[in-house]
Formats: sequence, structure tokens, C-alpha cells
Amino acid sequence: MRVFNCEACGHLIYFDSLQCVHCGAAQAFLPDQLRVGILQSSDATSYTPSSDLTARYRPCAHRHNISLCNFAIEPSDPHQLCVSCRQTEWLPDSSNPANELRWAKIEVAKRRLFYTLAKLGLLDPHGHRVPEPRFSLLADIPGSTPVMTGHASGMITLNVVEADDDERARRRLALREPLRTLIGHLRHESGHFYWDQLIAKSAWLEPFRALFGYENLDYAQALQQHYNKDPLDTRWSQSAISAYATSHPWEDWAETWAHYLHMVDLMETAASYSTSITVPDIPSSGPQMICNPLGNVPLNFSVMQAQWVPLTLLHNSLNRSLGLEDAYPFSISAMAWDKLRFVHDLISDYRQKSGFAVPAL
Repeated sequence: MRVFNCEACGHLIYFDSLQCVHCGAAQAFLPDQLRVGILQSSDATSYTPSSDLTARYRPCAHRHNISLCNFAIEPSDPHQLCVSCRQTEWLPDSSNPANELRWAKIEVAKRRLFYTLAKLGLLDPHGHRVPEPRFSLLADIPGSTPVMTGHASGMITLNVVEADDDERARRRLALREPLRTLIGHLRHESGHFYWDQLIAKSAWLEPFRALFGYENLDYAQALQQHYNKDPLDTRWSQSAISAYATSHPWEDWAETWAHYLHMVDLMETAASYSTSITVPDIPSSGPQMICNPLGNVPLNFSVMQAQWVPLTLLHNSLNRSLGLEDAYPFSISAMAWDKLRFVHDLISDYRQKSGFAVPAL
């Protein structure tokens, strides 16, 4: 996620900032422009809006509750909720205070997903042009079947207990996963949504099958076979991004899709800080400025691939300096890289054919 600057004072602000800590100006993310701008305050003495345009935006109705949504609503939009919040159609029982906090954490991750998908041209920032996923955020009810995270017919369901750090860590260890995050869940499930949108009935289906396998394999049986495997068997690393990806072609796709979204987000963050990388054991390569894959000019995938490895080495080294585990516990095989390139080419093809223009910053 790139960083932004306050339009009033130029101080550094973030994607989810509600207020500039330097000058106090109220901040809001403007989805149609994919940038953070100043939102006119009811307290006119605190600051002056930078333009008449931003003065006409309205705050999302969830700005002042526990969700702390900083998305703004366009002047012509009659809704009370922003384009991200209104994607959520079902909420957990709010009589349990823990569920409200969980909902708020998930919405933070969901807004980040919205930004990345919009920058890739897969979501209409105005909220009314292209199909988009819907969300059901549910909590387990004692005595009932546990809520299963997944996707069906355009609806992404997430068990809100995944917002609890301790529970998510417990599940990660139990399933021997290298990484388990809220944003990772949402990116993964969005992959299932976009498989339906971009591949299922398109010319990309046969190339998908050639690389990932036939999706008509019995899904339930495939998952059961996966969970019956020896957890110490690492042969999956030769062909997939994760062990779970080998369970079924749909899961291979969703894991690869999520990983591609990880890549473009981290690289955009690094590029916004003008990060320059030099691999210590290859001094002849010289410093490389990390390119922004979400910029106005489409980035060649080979460039992304070449910069990704040294960038993740830097990320892991910084974590180790603080006594933390590696932020990026992956080693990508040649076949997994081919699958990531497939995702890149598919998105690039969709953007070109749809003529979807991302707002220039």
C-alpha cells in the first residue's frame, strides 16, 4: 500500500488515516480518485478544504463507529455507506462486543483489498460498473454448525473469529501454514470470485487447465485427500505456492491469486518509499529502484519477478533485526512462477480489453 501526503501541510499520511497528526486536517480516502484527500469538517474553523471538489464529498456512515471507515462518498452517490462498506451484506451478532471489534478489523483488511482490486482495474471505484464480490461476516453460534470461510455464487463468507490474533495463530500452527492473515483470507477468497468472472466461461479456461489442472475434480474428495496427506511431505513446493494449493486446481488458483496480490501491494509500498535494492552477494548488479506494479504504466512481469526476491530478502532481514519471524516465509519454484505469470497476464488482458482506466495520481 502506497503512502500519501496531506493536501494541507504535505505531512506523511496513510491509506487509513482519519486525521493528519501534523495539522489536524480530517482525511478521507476518495475511492473514485484512489487517493486520500481532505474531507470538509463540520467544524469549519479547523481547516480549509483544498478544493471545492473534495468539499462536496461526504463521510461514510461508519466513520464514527467502531469501524472507523475513512472512505468518502461521491457527491452524486445517494448511499449512506461507502463503496467498500456496502459490499458487506451480513454482519455478526453485535450484542457480543467481541464481534464488533472483529468486524472492524475485517473491514480494515477489506478496504485494502478494495484498493488493490480497483488499482488493478478489477473493481469500479464508483461501485456500479463491473461485478464485485459481496461479503458475509458471520460468527459461530453455540450448538450450530461452525461458520466455514469460503466463496459461493459471488458471496465471500468469513468466520469473524479469524480476526482474533490468537485464534488465527492457533489455526495456522494446527494446519502447518507458513502465513495466515486477514488480508490473506480475503485475497484468497477473492481469487475464487474472479475465477468465476475471468476464467470459467472464457478463452482462458483451457490455458488454466493446462497449468493448474482440471477443475471438475470432486472438490470435497480432493480436500479430504489433502488433509490425509503426511504434513511433512514437502513435494508440493516443486509445483505450487503452498501445500494447500495442491489440494485442488481451484485452491491452487486462489492461493496463486492471493500471492500475486501480496506481490503488487508490497512492491507498491516499497516503490512509494523510493526503495533501492542491492543484493549483497551480487554487487555487480548494482542498485535497483523497486518499480510500482500498480502505476499508470503496466509493469513487465519479468521485472516484478527479478525485483521480488531481493525485496523479500530485505523484508525478512528487517524482521530478523527486530527478533521477529520472517515476514515472507516462501520460496517460489519455477512452476509456481509460471502460475503467477498466468495471473499477471490474465489481469493485463482483462484491463486491455475492458478499457478500464485507473485514475492517475
